Amino acid sequence: MKILLIVSQKGETKSAVRFIYPPLNLQQIAALTPSNHDVSVIDESFKKINFDKKYEYDLIGISTNTRNAYRAYEIADEFRKRGITVVLGGYHPSALPEEAKQHADSVVIGEAEETWPQLIKDLEKGELKPFYSPTKAIDAEKIISPNREVTKNFYLISVMQASRGCPHGCEFCAITNQKFGRLYRPRPLENVINEIKTLRRKTFSFHDPSLTINLDYTKKLFKEMIGLNKKFICYGNVGTLGQDEELLELASKAGCVGWSVGIDSISQDSLNLIHKTINRVEEYKNSLEKIKNHGMSIFGSFIFGFDTDHKDIFEKTSEFIREVDIDVPIFNILTPYPGTPIYNKFEKEGRLLNKNWDLYTLNDVVFKPKNMTPKELSNGVFGMYKEFYSTGNTFRRCIKSFKLGLYPLLLVGLQNIPVWYATINIRKAQQIGN
Repeated sequence: MKILLIVSQKGETKSAVRFIYPPLNLQQIAALTPSNHDVSVIDESFKKINFDKKYEYDLIGISTNTRNAYRAYEIADEFRKRGITVVLGGYHPSALPEEAKQHADSVVIGEAEETWPQLIKDLEKGELKPFYSPTKAIDAEKIISPNREVTKNFYLISVMQASRGCPHGCEFCAITNQKFGRLYRPRPLENVINEIKTLRRKTFSFHDPSLTINLDYTKKLFKEMIGLNKKFICYGNVGTLGQDEELLELASKAGCVGWSVGIDSISQDSLNLIHKTINRVEEYKNSLEKIKNHGMSIFGSFIFGFDTDHKDIFEKTSEFIREVDIDVPIFNILTPYPGTPIYNKFEKEGRLLNKNWDLYTLNDVVFKPKNMTPKELSNGVFGMYKEFYSTGNTFRRCIKSFKLGLYPLLLVGLQNIPVWYATINIRKAQQIGN
């Protein structure tokens, strides 16, 4: 069979950031496909789908998150009109499979290691089922390396996983609220090291939810990576990192040039509300300083709109960021993704403003905040971007990161400049509108 895998991207979500990281999930799907089938990938960040062209595919697989769901459905409907079998998967179809099924011949729910090979067999026999859901979580040793050949000519940084799952279960997290999403499974170290050795690019990213869940495992991993001459970034908990000098030292020696940390809020009340008590606000500054002292950059994300947030949260957060040294600050509006506890809570309370998935972007307000208006929340977050992604502040951060080395500088620039550019364009659009 000829199989086409598609990463759906609605026009306004395309950005330079998409050029950095390849779609790991579709690389894994390609690796799970029996070798007697021909697999190709289209990422709409790079290539437009020309529906006027005659496509001779037997199967279209589309992966989508919530913000791109309508675009995925549009693509699916167009291919189905042409008599081609379409399968939908990803976070959004996994959360709302019945909705997705209206636009697909079949829906893959959750992890695909068990279900995708079975789906291919069923399709070959003409017995495709409407839904495929794993009966158990994939064992860590059975997580295979992705097929990077299907996307080898586009992306700047390779991606991989050393582990799956996160046990913390934050109320807003679309990952941990997937089936088996909270089951932490570290891959055998030998498998991970062998995969790293095969990476063509010097730089890569660990896309594990967090490398600070099992410190013993991560320290062994970093020890094995010393001498591989790779540079990487990864996710971790800010408090855990600040409490473990050995981990930071090993990370630096292994080639880590940056940690992505979910600071989320500088209000402990907000952190307690979402059950992220692993974060301690009073430890933030010390932890961030320790990361920088070991020569690694910091990608710090913040979320606004929690029920304990008031209008002064923006100024308080600004003061905090000015006191610490964050190389890439990211500001998000709380977004209740389908399937998460916070979505169910807001729906029960009648606080969802809409279910227009195009607006579930982390930049739009789709619920009624408790202590401010939707406009105040939106303006507050955009105000943060205007302040910290002014031309001067953006390039000042990039230049400061140079003291950490060439690779931290490159990664900080790759993350900062697209956000700066997007902020500039929003300002221009607002001026035109006025």
